[in-house]
Amino acid sequence: MASAAFDTDRSSRTFAQSERERWQAEYAHRLAITDFFVVVGAVLTAQFVRFGGLSGDASLFSLGREVSYAVVSAVIIVGWLAVLSIFHTRSTKVIGSGAEEYRRIWTATFRLFGIVAIVALLARVDLARGYLAIAFPLGIAALLINRRAWRRYATRMRANNQYQTSVLVVGSHYAARATALAFAREPHAGYRVVGICTPEGPTEDVSSIEVGDLNIPILGTDRTVLETVQLTGADTVALTATDNFGPGDTRKLVWDLEPLGVDLIVTPGVVDVAGQRLESRPVADMPMLHVEKPQYDRTRSLGKKAFDFFFAAFATLLISPIMIAAAIAVKTNSPGPVFYRSERIGLDGKPFQMIKFRSMFVDADKHVAALQEENDGAGPLFKMRDDPRVTSVGRFLRRYSLDELPQFLNVLRGEMSVVGPRPPLRSEVEQYNDTVRRRLMVKPGVTGLWQVSGRSDLSWHEAIRLDLSYIENWSMIHDLLIIKKTISAVAGSDGAY
Repeated sequence: MASAAFDTDRSSRTFAQSERERWQAEYAHRLAITDFFVVVGAVLTAQFVRFGGLSGDASLFSLGREVSYAVVSAVIIVGWLAVLSIFHTRSTKVIGSGAEEYRRIWTATFRLFGIVAIVALLARVDLARGYLAIAFPLGIAALLINRRAWRRYATRMRANNQYQTSVLVVGSHYAARATALAFAREPHAGYRVVGICTPEGPTEDVSSIEVGDLNIPILGTDRTVLETVQLTGADTVALTATDNFGPGDTRKLVWDLEPLGVDLIVTPGVVDVAGQRLESRPVADMPMLHVEKPQYDRTRSLGKKAFDFFFAAFATLLISPIMIAAAIAVKTNSPGPVFYRSERIGLDGKPFQMIKFRSMFVDADKHVAALQEENDGAGPLFKMRDDPRVTSVGRFLRRYSLDELPQFLNVLRGEMSVVGPRPPLRSEVEQYNDTVRRRLMVKPGVTGLWQVSGRSDLSWHEAIRLDLSYIENWSMIHDLLIIKKTISAVAGSDGAY
């Protein structure tokens, strides 16, 4: 009887796994089709624009032979599609995951055109530069847009409880909660924690772990993982820090999960460390995870300074009509100056005057103490959803973050960055401990992770975590993604008051 029950569980488990494999295979297949049309479209567009048609009349000479550009285009198309496969840009491990998926597409395309350049040099082929100059940027832009569109589709499916990965977390109480919280922070990634196994298992006092608004049940111990997998229908086991699991136990768990078709992922317990800082190195047949040093120095690099200056100059020029209109509205709405200058603490703890459009009445600072009991802000930061000191124009400016546009002037003066931690008040800094004080190792930003992750709705500890994560994992690609997300967050006025 017990054997029959086990066979039934195993059969249902196989069906659940085949469903996950089905949508992953279907998603990857759709990506392959659209990638094909994108690459073909980009290359043929380049040939048409550069040579005025697709008839194949244009040609080049290679090794004493005439070769039609139609043949060249066909070779590049096949090569491009090949490198996209070779670099696993449609792997189930990265599809719909964002930055890593984009990075692989970028790397694959760069490698392809590097190979084309080397072959052209060795074969002494005078390949038309205009042809490549059109095909390369057009193709990579279209590929990234294509992936972005599919990611949005996957996000919508996951919001409807489809395209999900059911996860069973195994580890100590603290580590399991941290892992579950990491999954909960990124619901669009599609990982849904269905249960937890701890060394002690469920007890009378502790039978679940609270993660945000979720109450995840503790269903077993780290010795009853297989039974719990069958109970929950999980298709992935996330193994995190636990003293009871040695290398031999992990290997046996992999063997036991294999016939069930269940994936195993091991989380090293390293929190808020970006993938580019992690490198796996095998030592004596044991994989070692090497963590690179925090990227503090890179955030002060000449490249970031140059980007900040030119981006701020361009943005100021572009939004100057909006700033002029906002200045007129502030001046006519209430008496007082157009700009509000607030002391903030910048790089290495140096104070500076941050410039904003005035959104409050002139004597607003004198009433903070009287309103302290109604503070909606996190930690030492004062915030109110319905602050009576805010003017009618100021409320509109704050809703769409237009009051912060003059901060680009602070960037041009070298006091702020386009992207960075939130600029703190002196009263906040005076309450910092040694950990939080690390925020002052870089310039504060006009926008940052705090801006695109909830803005005023964030808790104090969450805002600090995001700022520290940013400065330790800085990269230029990350800055560009934050700028892109900022535009979406501001347009939706999410978390602004």
